[in-house]
Amino acid sequence: MSEAGAAGRRSRTPSADIERELLSAAEAVLVRDGPGGLTVRAVAAQAGIAPMGVYNRLGGKDGLVDALLIRGFDRLRATIEASREPDMPTRLRACGMRYRQFALANPHFYAIMFEEAIPHRHESEDLEEHARAAFGALVRLVELASASGVIFAPNPVEAAQQIWSALHGAVALELKGLVLTPDPVATYAALLDTVIGGLAPKADSGGSHR
Repeated sequence: MSEAGAAGRRSRTPSADIERELLSAAEAVLVRDGPGGLTVRAVAAQAGIAPMGVYNRLGGKDGLVDALLIRGFDRLRATIEASREPDMPTRLRACGMRYRQFALANPHFYAIMFEEAIPHRHESEDLEEHARAAFGALVRLVELASASGVIFAPNPVEAAQQIWSALHGAVALELKGLVLTPDPVATYAALLDTVIGGLAPKADSGGSHR
């Protein structure tokens, strides 16, 4: 083998690195151009490769969208799991505030995750697993809050769904510019207080349902 050939083999980018570069390019296109601008050609141009490379590595646009969705749900899970506040009431409330921050900081990600802003036919089991893991992180937080007596949640999955439904509705309205109060942050914080307060143990039951 010639020296040039050997150098070419040594400098070849590993497949996993290429896929990460394509995913980073896809995210850059999504942030810059929105969901409507996410095309195989645009991502390939951003990554500096031929469009066929997107098909070879990720299976085309559907596979690319799945990979982006997995990245989004992993970030959402990390946002939820970032709660390390020592007392549970503060931790639960901080998690809710971070959910809003995640949505507002990643509006295009949020749109493809929850509003099907990019319709696609392929939804892998891997994607389903990552999406459920993000919700599972909220369920675990609810379990901890219930065990500490902050809320009463005999069914943590049901309570987590109620919390998520309220917070998702709030940020969805805000993302569309439909918050009509003068201070969206204060309105959202008040909603959090209402939701958490509504799940609190009732005084007439002894204050604890552990």
